[in-house]
Amino acid sequence: MKIINLLFVSFLMMNISLPQSSYDNHVFFDNSLTDTAYYYSAGEVIKPGELETIRGKIPVENKISFTPPNCLKLKWISRTGGDWYMKINADRWRGRDISFTGDTLKMKFFSYKEIPGEVLPSISIQNLTGASTQPLRLNKVVKFIPANEWTTINIPFDKFGNSTKPIDLKKIKSITFSQSIDDNEVHTLFIDEILVYNETSPEETRSATVWDSGKKEEPKIPSGLKAKGYARHVDLSWKAEINKDILGIAIYRSLDGINFKKIALQNPGYNRFSDFLGKEDDTAFYKISEVRYDGKESGFSEVVKAATSKMSDEELLSMVQEACFRYFWEGAHPVAGLALESIPGDKNLVATGASGFGIMAMLVGIERGFITRAQGVERMLKIVKFLEKADRFHGVFPHFMDGRTGKVIPLFGKYDDGGDLVETSFLMEGLLSARQYFNRNVDSEKEIFSIITKLWEEVDWNWYRGEKQGNFLYWHWSPDYGWKISHPLVGWNETMIAYLLAISSPTHPVPASLYYNGWASQSDTAIEYRQNWSKTMQGDHYSNGNSYYRIKLNAGEGTGGPLFFTHYSFMGFDPHALTDKYTNYFENNRNIALINHAYCEDNPGGFVGYSDSCWGLTASDDPWGYDAHDPSLKKDNGTITPTGALASFPYTPVESMKALKYFYYNLGDKLWGIYGFRDAFNLTQNWYANIFMGLDQSPIVVMIENYRTGLIWKLFMSNKEIQQMLSKLKAYHN
Repeated sequence: MKIINLLFVSFLMMNISLPQSSYDNHVFFDNSLTDTAYYYSAGEVIKPGELETIRGKIPVENKISFTPPNCLKLKWISRTGGDWYMKINADRWRGRDISFTGDTLKMKFFSYKEIPGEVLPSISIQNLTGASTQPLRLNKVVKFIPANEWTTINIPFDKFGNSTKPIDLKKIKSITFSQSIDDNEVHTLFIDEILVYNETSPEETRSATVWDSGKKEEPKIPSGLKAKGYARHVDLSWKAEINKDILGIAIYRSLDGINFKKIALQNPGYNRFSDFLGKEDDTAFYKISEVRYDGKESGFSEVVKAATSKMSDEELLSMVQEACFRYFWEGAHPVAGLALESIPGDKNLVATGASGFGIMAMLVGIERGFITRAQGVERMLKIVKFLEKADRFHGVFPHFMDGRTGKVIPLFGKYDDGGDLVETSFLMEGLLSARQYFNRNVDSEKEIFSIITKLWEEVDWNWYRGEKQGNFLYWHWSPDYGWKISHPLVGWNETMIAYLLAISSPTHPVPASLYYNGWASQSDTAIEYRQNWSKTMQGDHYSNGNSYYRIKLNAGEGTGGPLFFTHYSFMGFDPHALTDKYTNYFENNRNIALINHAYCEDNPGGFVGYSDSCWGLTASDDPWGYDAHDPSLKKDNGTITPTGALASFPYTPVESMKALKYFYYNLGDKLWGIYGFRDAFNLTQNWYANIFMGLDQSPIVVMIENYRTGLIWKLFMSNKEIQQMLSKLKAYHN
């Protein structure tokens, strides 16, 4: 029996190794999201030596930088008998494969006063296996650091000596600066733009897809620059270009239209940037340029301007929906049209469940005017034609697919090479909503309807009752390993939609009796299951009945679990429509959200930032990996996930609007990005996620719309099969 029922959460907590963009194959450090200390670092000092740290991490300098807006600050005193080191780690955002391309380490140094080479620190490299090079004295590669100018330092990998055995320096986990000689002087060295590139490899071994010192593509002047102002930020976009030698797009801002200052360098994989000005009624002018990895810069684009202004609550909701919608529109896989698991992340890892949610977000985008209906039809045709040819296992899609081919990606191990019933259920939620939306009597929309109906009818829900055709649905089936992952779907959690759809199926239905005998089962297996994952007997019989913060919870283990339990099954399915012998699910979901809010306001763990306006505990990235956070001391580590509060708008509109405004107005300079709010943050740890995640961005779009108009609820519930399922449940209950 699994300890937790969130199989995809437990999987995501594993060490995942994936490819990523070429930018991430070269850039070790460019900027810190936090402006006090760099989270991905660690320093120690032995007295009488001295080393400036902030909570054991390297300070971040915001007044100067080579790559705006900040750099790292290394300040030390080396004394006899003392020692110190500062380790700068690669940013291990979720899904990143640490694999750098090149043979040379390149970085920028700056000092306000000249530093002789002989007193510079030593430097060493550690790789993912823990192997380390010998410390290399920096005076072996640079004679001195001049005052008041940025100096480029190039260190070929063959300069480093191996401490024990040969190590792969392309798998760089960390770069360590350490004490060299004792001079009893204060030194401050600013460090920025740490890169790996090819400098010394023979011409014939160089790849045309990596940066090297051979023939380079000239930087071009970017075109199509546009700017749009919101309450506190300006969105910039430009025409995307492909240039393999470009380090990034330099963003220049002016507040008077005359004096421009470089404020950022955007990853060239994106053609969008969000500049958080931080105040209303402010006008800014912008221009951009391409910057090659060797520093050569193109000419400037045309100048555009935009102004921030006060926005109403309705305008703020649309702003957030549109930004999160871009994740699925601009960030979708170019071949499949489906949602990527995370951005940044594996550019070919398509997530089945997030794609279902993304389809629903696309319908919102059409209705809100973010895209046209014609654009939506074109994308939807691409999606369904891809899905029609993708791997399926008795009609069930895998958790992850390769966006180029539709082949299963067994990300979580060899047993994960088959169908994932829960992720497929989330996908079907989106497809059935789209089937009702694209209902016009034109060939393109009739084709969408036809293919979706085919995909829906070919899902063999009954097969996923397992070998014994018992009362439970099972999460996985593998063509090679069968039911090796023996994971029954037992409520209360996010998997309710699987039972509702299985009962709804017009071709391969399961009996309505499975709702109570499987999903809400009172069997010993189900009771033990609930106890194992929740670590409590409260709610282990499906019903709960306890009150938390004077809020009664009818169904659910413990205090209700992470908030995505109230989102994923109910993005299409309207919880108002289901009342069983335990509860009405809109009221139950509302109470779970209110308990989550009250817990964060009470803040029994004493975490920084928790309040009436800063709440939302659910599954997301966090400083230690990926986890399902909920309102309990055992599952709360100080991480707030914006989707938790924002996707709860239908249940807690007042509390959710407070959270939206807090996230944007108070934390927006760090939390807001090109796809809306970043995945999560932890103020106690001074940490902000670098990723946006499909499973978290989409519920924001869809559930805010369900709060505003009920659009997706109305679409999904208008499917005749769903109404027939409700009649079956009602008859069985009676």
